[in-house]
Amino acid sequence: MVTPNKGGIQMNIIDENFVEKSKKEKTKMSKIILIIIAILVIAIIGIIIALGYIDNAQLKVTVDGQLQEKVKDMLVFDGDTVYISIRDIASYVGYQSYSGDYAERSEAKNKCYIQNDDEIANFVLGSNKIYKLETQKTNSDYTYFYAKKPVKAINGKLYISSDGFQEAFNSSFIYNQDTKRIKIYTMNYLISSYQQTVLDKGFAEMSSEFHNEKSIFEERLVVQKDKKQLGVIDLKGNTIIEPKYEEITYIPETGDFFAKSNGKVGIISKDGTMKVQILYDSLNLMDKDAGIYEAQREGKYGIIDVKGNIKLYIENDAIGLDISKFEKNDIRNKYLLVDNLIPVKKNDLWGLVDKTGKTIVDFKYDSLGYIASSNKDALNLLVIPNYNMIVTCKDKKYGLINSSGEEKFPTRADDIYMVIDSGTKYYYLNFEDQRYDVEKWLDSIGVKAVKNNETKTTTSSSSETTNETSNTTQNNSQTQETTQQDDTSSQQETSENSEQNSETSNQ
Repeated sequence: MVTPNKGGIQMNIIDENFVEKSKKEKTKMSKIILIIIAILVIAIIGIIIALGYIDNAQLKVTVDGQLQEKVKDMLVFDGDTVYISIRDIASYVGYQSYSGDYAERSEAKNKCYIQNDDEIANFVLGSNKIYKLETQKTNSDYTYFYAKKPVKAINGKLYISSDGFQEAFNSSFIYNQDTKRIKIYTMNYLISSYQQTVLDKGFAEMSSEFHNEKSIFEERLVVQKDKKQLGVIDLKGNTIIEPKYEEITYIPETGDFFAKSNGKVGIISKDGTMKVQILYDSLNLMDKDAGIYEAQREGKYGIIDVKGNIKLYIENDAIGLDISKFEKNDIRNKYLLVDNLIPVKKNDLWGLVDKTGKTIVDFKYDSLGYIASSNKDALNLLVIPNYNMIVTCKDKKYGLINSSGEEKFPTRADDIYMVIDSGTKYYYLNFEDQRYDVEKWLDSIGVKAVKNNETKTTTSSSSETTNETSNTTQNNSQTQETTQQDDTSSQQETSENSEQNSETSNQ
């Protein structure tokens, strides 16, 4: 009889237990490995998210679609206002920068100016009034605008607010606080992005005149049809002013256009509304704050307002002076002296009227200003700015009148002139073989110096920086954001334009 092998049975049981135990350990190890892998995946995802958050939290600045890390160091954030270092940013947007003033070259650190081939812009510490001058135009007058904030000094450098930057540098500035992105576009970049639109709409070309190119910031383009017929379209190609005029000239200060037809000129708004009928031989903006224009017809001059109302009848020989003769006198506007007086010549005599056309000084002077001749140290003089005095001339004698038209010194002086010594201006009066310091003499008779207030409060919303802030007009924002077509995909373009349109409507 064969009996079972008890030892073999026992061995099989042990083997089975070992295998079972091994399986459990492997299963346990697999779970541990899976848990570790899951933890690592979660950690990696967390790191990626964290890096993305950190990246998004970091400010990024692009200029014409190109990332510019160094520009970040040129920005200062003060509440809702973004300031830009004037001289540092200049080379990034096509300008050169210099210390001092364009008209009076110096190394003064409280002033600076920028310049390109077409224009200069002057900045003064503590002032929000920025003067600009087109250098390619003969006898060009200074224009000006007001930034929301005065120029300020930070660490020895002059800074301008972002809205002032846009005007001065003819560029756009878009700041999205949520995404920490700042996008700067130069005018040349914006213009180039709409060249194809102009051609697609059947026009020969876009006007290349510098002042006309600025109309892009009002979402307008000056275009030319055949035979040099000019008109205006919007950025979508819709006709605003029909292409039938001999000349179209954009007026950056007002956003309107001079339109010339059959040798006559009028004014058309950016919406295509006729504001001043096409009746005049020429029109020139005299003062944007007052909204007045010099109007010429048949060799005579007068003053009209932006609605075409006559402020001074067109019967005068001349309005304004040749300020190129008074280069060192720092006069910015040939039409306006001491802030409110307009020189007018009638029947060969000069008088002064105010911005409403009211006569302040009768037509009785042979000329205004002093032209130096014999004294080699003397400089031509028209106004004494610290006292708002104007130099008058009659029968080759000179006098002084103030901004109210009151005569402070009769026309009896032999000379009234300026001298510059070590950068400081002095004003002298020669009378009966005696020389007088004009400013000291004015002080002695109780005439007080006036502050040349170049700062003006501008209207702004309660917040300059919103979800997507361009710090300019709503129209500018739409114009600027549309240019994304050259540096992003069409899908990104559509998305960003939608954001911009949303931001504009919210504003």
